[in-house]
Amino acid sequence: MKTKKPTTAPDCPCGSGHGYAACCGRHLDAGVPAPTAEALMRSRYSAYVAGREDYLLSTWHASTRPMRVELEPPAKWLELRVLRHVPDPADADRAVVEFVARFRAEGRGHRLHETSRFVREAGRWFYLDAKGDAR
Repeated sequence: MKTKKPTTAPDCPCGSGHGYAACCGRHLDAGVPAPTAEALMRSRYSAYVAGREDYLLSTWHASTRPMRVELEPPAKWLELRVLRHVPDPADADRAVVEFVARFRAEGRGHRLHETSRFVREAGRWFYLDAKGDAR
């Protein structure tokens, strides 16, 4: 007689170690606002993994949001490492998240090291802009 393996929720692509539904799925699929800038950044990474251009645009601050997001060439996102999340000590509605994301595109491996700025308006966090380098 075979024993069934217990089913577990798939891990979230953001690398948090939590299941997708309890982590970024709450934001991407259920519309729950991200509680911190880091949570928003992780959910945006998961949106890149899933090709969710709609989510990327809706979480981009209106002052810097492009007309559209084009996820071309298709990338296979491999790993996210959050290096730091720093709330602004002078303004609780601003924060910085530094991260490294690895991906493959057009048969080549790439590494994106970015420091992103986030702003909270009316209780919702938005991606503002970033400084970084891609290799």
